[in-house]
Order: sequence, then structure tokens, then C-alpha cells
Amino acid sequence: MVLGALALEAMIGYPDWLHRRIPHPVALIAAAITALEGRWNHPGRARKLLGLLTVIAIAGGAAAVGWLIARAMMFIPYGGVILVFIATLGLAQRSLFDHVAAVIRAFNAGDLPTARIAVGRIVGRDVAQLDERGVAAATLESLAESFNDGVVAPAFWLLLGGLPGLFAYKAVNTADSLIGHMEPRWKDFGWAAARADDLMNLIPARFAGFLIAVAGRGGWRVMFKDARKHASPNAGWPEAAMAGALGVQLGGAAVYDGARHERPTFGNGPLPMTSDLGRGLMIYLGACWVMWGMLAIGGLIWRP
Repeated sequence: MVLGALALEAMIGYPDWLHRRIPHPVALIAAAITALEGRWNHPGRARKLLGLLTVIAIAGGAAAVGWLIARAMMFIPYGGVILVFIATLGLAQRSLFDHVAAVIRAFNAGDLPTARIAVGRIVGRDVAQLDERGVAAATLESLAESFNDGVVAPAFWLLLGGLPGLFAYKAVNTADSLIGHMEPRWKDFGWAAARADDLMNLIPARFAGFLIAVAGRGGWRVMFKDARKHASPNAGWPEAAMAGALGVQLGGAAVYDGARHERPTFGNGPLPMTSDLGRGLMIYLGACWVMWGMLAIGGLIWRP
């Protein structure tokens, strides 16, 4: 089922015609998180406790919906096929590829402003002042990190917990992206979301780094040396692996909401050039293929 969902999502993604008619389910999760944050996250309240309750409510509710859908599929014709289609909603192989490909197309056309706009759709940093190498670095960092968040981790939790596991992971990951920040407004309220996301990505992030190093035929030394430099316990693994596989340097200073943030660097090579984006995208595709192959072999071997 996991392999089928990955293959199907890679082919169709979440089509634009469907997105125009029905918002992606993650948008519904985000709306629920935003509503609870607006109601509960106020000075003078037990912000950490209310933040924890928010995560429990969102993740528990998402898992319950997943369980109900999976249960219902047992009683209708072709329920297993429908379940595979539904599982594609938690995966992002196609959309991640398309976003990076859009940056590459802009560079091929010599259009830096459009490249900035394209990378701005997948990164949180300020992109208006980025030069070509800055855009290339931001794209590769997002590609590596999102390979875990949008592909490996969802597949891992789908494999481990079925549709409830997948939906719970997407709820926690969305909560972390919305409220799991260190700014005063979210530091206490988003603490539980950030810690839950760290925990749920602990194994997948390291596996994502492994897949990138395998597909890139290198990057092991940089991954093991630099991964722990990252402020996140997980994001450094795929990013450092990508830097090592490409022989470039990722990380470093970046501007978020007008403020410059000093970040650690990964790898000892030069800053990436626009030509490295195509190589990075090929490594990403190779890593997806390796994961598919492992799932196929595992499915042939495993007999419950």
C-alpha cells in the first residue's frame, strides 16, 4: 500500500484542477491549528499546557479520522485501492519535484526574479536579496529537508501506523511549521508541537540522510560530521548528506522576517551554483527510487 501510494502520488500529485475545487486536507489541519492558537495562546494562560492540548487534539483528531476511513474501506468494494488514493494526500514527492524544477526553469531562462519567487514558495527565509548562489543554496536546503518532511517521514508513519499514523504525522508536522517557533509569541505555546515533531522525525530524518548519501554516492563523512550542528536534531541529517553528496557548502547566514540569523554550515566545498540544482534534483529522484526499491523488496519478503 505504501509503495502504491508513493508511485501514484509521484504520477498525479494533488492536481491543480482538484486544488481549485477542494483545498488540500493539510489546509484544513492548518485552519484548525490557527483557530486553537487564536483562542488559547494569550498572556497569563498556561501556554505550554494549552499548546500540548492543541497537539493532542489535532493529532488525535487526525488519527481518528484516518482510522475511521481505513475502517470504512474494509466494507466497500475496492476499498484498498481507494485507501491508496487517500494515502497520497500525505505525500509530497511530485510537488517537491515541481517546485525545484520551477527554480531550474527560471535560471535556464536567465530570470533571477522569477527564481526568487519560485524558491520563496518552499522556504521561510527572505528571498528578495538573494543572488543566484543564494537561491541555489536555499533550494537545495529545502529539497533535502523536505525530502524527509514530505516524503520519507510520511511514508515511514504510513508504513508503521497505516492511515492513522500518516494523518497524525501530518498534523504534528503542520503544527510545528505554524506554531513550533522560538519567537516570544509561540515559544511556550508551540513547545509541544516542536518536541512532538522532533520525536516523530527522529528515525525518518536519519534514514532520509542515508537515502541521499546512497543515491548521491557520497556524503557520508559530511553527514556524520556536520549533521549535529543544526539547531534541529533532525534537519541537519538530510541537509548535510546533500551538501556532502554534491561537494558544496549549505547553511550559513540567512535572513528571516528582516532579521539576520547566523546558522552553521554543512560541507567544506564552495557555495552551490545554479548547475548544482539539476544534480541535486537527480539525487532526490535517486533517493526516492532507492526507497521504492526497499519497500518493494520488503513487501516481497515480509509475511505477517
